[in-house]
Amino acid sequence: MQISLKQLLDKAIASRLTSHDSRFESAFRLFSGFYEGFPELTLDIYGRTVIIHNYGKDPSQNHFLVQELIPYLQASLNWLRAGIVKTRNGKTQEQKRGQLIFGDKPDHKIKEHGIWYSIDLTMNRDSSFYLDTNNLRKWLIEHMNGKSVLNAFAYTGSLGVAAMAGGASRVLQTDRNRKFLNIAKASLSLNGFTVRSSDFIAQDFFPTISKLKSTKKVFDCVIIDPPFFSATSKGKVDLGKESARIINKVRPLINDDGYLVAINNAVFASGKEYIETLEELCKSGYLSIEELIPVPDDFIGYDLIGNPITDPAPFNHSTKIAILKVKRK
Repeated sequence: MQISLKQLLDKAIASRLTSHDSRFESAFRLFSGFYEGFPELTLDIYGRTVIIHNYGKDPSQNHFLVQELIPYLQASLNWLRAGIVKTRNGKTQEQKRGQLIFGDKPDHKIKEHGIWYSIDLTMNRDSSFYLDTNNLRKWLIEHMNGKSVLNAFAYTGSLGVAAMAGGASRVLQTDRNRKFLNIAKASLSLNGFTVRSSDFIAQDFFPTISKLKSTKKVFDCVIIDPPFFSATSKGKVDLGKESARIINKVRPLINDDGYLVAINNAVFASGKEYIETLEELCKSGYLSIEELIPVPDDFIGYDLIGNPITDPAPFNHSTKIAILKVKRK
């Protein structure tokens, strides 16, 4: 392994000594290569499993380096029981979703803020649980008591599960993929929460929102965490150009004095551009910016070397999370 990379990893591991719990049940970013000096590698921890993300443009790039990483990680983190490498530009879906490189039993659940979340680390190109929204899940736990919640673009439902853990009266989770929503159901079961099939809608965003409007459904909080870009026969999502459109779509579904949680993870959209979009929406008087939720420090990294593609300020990362307050007409 390159000495410079070893030095970077030594520093990254030392800076995150307090990130894991004594039972090794938590999840966090171990090494943020883009920001911490090695853009082609990122390492995440899920319980006792390490995920190595190989972002090399050539699928074989960094192959031998990854192999050298294994004994280093096993020695530095002797509590690891499994390792998976995800090759972003791999030739097969299996390479992209992740291949086991050591151990035989990757973790299937993690605990965050005292709440269990089900995970499937090779179900998708990511790891089925987004580490950058850790602080948002904490906010939902602290603010959703007694409230009704719609979690749109729910993916595996971690934000909705956090709302349930915070005492929400009801959480409706929607996503096109039923397989993703099944992970959300498993998370609810892990925590002893009731699983109601009516609280899960496997359908495209646009017809789902239209139906909710037609039946005059309203919620105390709506969460939108859409993909950067998606186009189906039902409609198009483009966070780089049309984030305001998605916000306007869901605002009529929110009660007076309710919350709209808006997430924009478009790396090419600067923080300035996004906050200006939100401020323009707020000019109507029906929305106001309540709070900006930062991404955890470990996710960004320490002793930063690399620079973001666009300046995220006033946010601290390209994952831009805003809490908006809603005023009904």
